[in-house]
Amino acid sequence: MAFSKVNRRAKIKRRIRKKIFGTSSLPRLSVFRSNKQIYAQLIDDTTGKTLAAASSYNNKAAAKKNKSEQAAVVGKELAEKAVKAGVESVVFDRNGYLYHGRVKSLADSAREGGLKF
Repeated sequence: MAFSKVNRRAKIKRRIRKKIFGTSSLPRLSVFRSNKQIYAQLIDDTTGKTLAAASSYNNKAAAKKNKSEQAAVVGKELAEKAVKAGVESVVFDRNGYLYHGRVKSLADSAREGGLKF
């Protein structure tokens, strides 16, 4: 039985989320990418709260760049917000996407910004 792209990602996402859980001391860095934008947030799953978030949607610094460069800007911005919030280590949740391209670019720039994962 062949899975559609959406069903395949949902299956992978469920498998990942069984193992990954964010706490206030070690939040989950969740990535969502649409066709045009990329979003990232730090989530404390024990309380269900978002500690910090960044996206390319209204980001002036990312406006004139290609998608991978936009993801790098978002990763750097999220890392700055996380450090201000007192977070230095996170658990990375790629959300069913392959660790490649925009997702990898965001993760690498978040590491450069000071996050450890």
